[in-house]
Amino acid sequence: MAQQTTPAVNPCGSSSRGGGGGEAQGGGTQGFGGMVFPILIFVLIFYFMIIRPQNKRKKEQDTMINAISRGDQIITYSGIFGTVREIREDSFMLEIAEGIKIRILKTSISTKRAPGPAVEEKKD
Repeated sequence: MAQQTTPAVNPCGSSSRGGGGGEAQGGGTQGFGGMVFPILIFVLIFYFMIIRPQNKRKKEQDTMINAISRGDQIITYSGIFGTVREIREDSFMLEIAEGIKIRILKTSISTKRAPGPAVEEKKD
């Protein structure tokens, strides 16, 4: 009696015996190349959409802070308006009202106001 054997079938559906399995043998390098290209595209998009604009804004902020001098009017990130009265190594002394001074870090400056006429409050 001759024993019959059935060909082993792998999960992909092709038999494990030789012949006809050429399309399954070359898939290893194609899979790696297929993964690298989308990851490379993702990294490039991430760089141009997030990292590069953030570095540009930081450079502009540093330039603006270094250009501030005594008498300039500035606005802090917390919304405080003030006039620079003294420049220190890491901070500014701001006058926020007549005779009221506060010390703030240089990194808390949001914008430098353009010089213009002072706006007086209306008294009813």
